[in-house]
Amino acid sequence: MPDDPWQPPSILLAVDLVILTLRSSKLHVLLIERGIEPYEGAQALPGGFLNNVGEDILAAAHRELHEEANLDASRLHLEQLGAYGTPDRDPRGRVVSVAYLAIAPGLPEPEAGTDAAGASWKTVEDVTSGRLRLAFDHRRILTDGIERARTKLEHSSLATAFCDEAFTIAELQQVYEAVWGVELDPRNFYRKVQAVSGFIVAAGPDRRTTKGRPARLYRAGPRTALHPPMSRPSATTTSEAHL
Repeated sequence: MPDDPWQPPSILLAVDLVILTLRSSKLHVLLIERGIEPYEGAQALPGGFLNNVGEDILAAAHRELHEEANLDASRLHLEQLGAYGTPDRDPRGRVVSVAYLAIAPGLPEPEAGTDAAGASWKTVEDVTSGRLRLAFDHRRILTDGIERARTKLEHSSLATAFCDEAFTIAELQQVYEAVWGVELDPRNFYRKVQAVSGFIVAAGPDRRTTKGRPARLYRAGPRTALHPPMSRPSATTTSEAHL
């Protein structure tokens, strides 16, 4: 007998979003409280299924962000983080999710909608420490998103976007510490920043932040790709807080 005709596997396509920002000098991620099963009541990344076969994947990501958190994705640069398709990642069936990442300053408070019972900013530390559990495989997706964000700070001038137009090097250091999750030695950080031509430029006049010597002000320079990169502390030097 001839072999049965090949049938494509039944796979559902979804999107998930890792939206990161800094609030009170700490790295936060946008999470929603699921209002439906599976995992009703659990925290999760915003996202959902494509509406139909004609919907573009990126368009679905924009739509889900608006529907679940009332955030306008047009003001964000969403970059594809990866695809996640472990067979048992979703109890509803074989679901492959395309994840997107955005890290941006000044994002507003979210508002829950559609199948989300709530939406809020949570510290990344709450998730990575295990104090806050996420539905599905969203902790893995978030972990990948955090690593991508940390790498972006090494190789690009993204950190300056989280500072005021004029800022001190100490304020820039706070951004790196919040995203990298480490404490940095101020003298080594200053040396690394000054070694990257065009990363920051003097803005003046100096700002008096304490009773001591006024702090010199800087603004973002013309360079967007950093050479040499602002390398993170290695595993052997992190405890020493050195770059």
